[in-house]
Amino acid sequence: MAPKDSNTPTGDRRVRRTQTALARALIQLVEERDLSRISVSDVADRAEVSRSAFYDHYRDVHELAEAACTAMIDALIESLPVPAPDSADPVQDATHSLTAFFASLAEHAGLYRSLLGPQGSARVTDHIRRRIAAAIHRAREATADHLPERAPSGSPHDVSAAFTAGAMIGVATDWLQRGCPHPLPRWPP
Repeated sequence: MAPKDSNTPTGDRRVRRTQTALARALIQLVEERDLSRISVSDVADRAEVSRSAFYDHYRDVHELAEAACTAMIDALIESLPVPAPDSADPVQDATHSLTAFFASLAEHAGLYRSLLGPQGSARVTDHIRRRIAAAIHRAREATADHLPERAPSGSPHDVSAAFTAGAMIGVATDWLQRGCPHPLPRWPP
């Protein structure tokens, strides 16, 4: 949900400041307990804003979680190295990308464990899955000789990107729930 429009720069700063405070509060709370046990009141109290200020920006805690994690998710995905199209060892390149992905997850393990775990947010999980699938699709377009077939609607139909993203989320969730055991997951097994 987009913030309410404001015509003044001061209003924009206030909106950003409120959204930042809400996001920071939610991230702190998720480190303490499961997302399913966090209420709008908890977030508003921690952020030191009113409940109505919360509802000026978000419908519920899950929508805030999605918004709060978008920057982290995007940074995580953007940090993944893209294999070169003429790579001599694509398996090694993929291994390097996956290692970087799991190392980044480990940095914020408590947050991701709460968001992706059994009491987490299906919306956030789906959001992460879609972002990963889109990044995989872009990487494939950049390195492939051909584009995936187009669905009748004209949108790309990239089953392998969706499959890979779903698998990554599944493995990441399992790994996080087991306490991020070392060494990091290896590919291929």
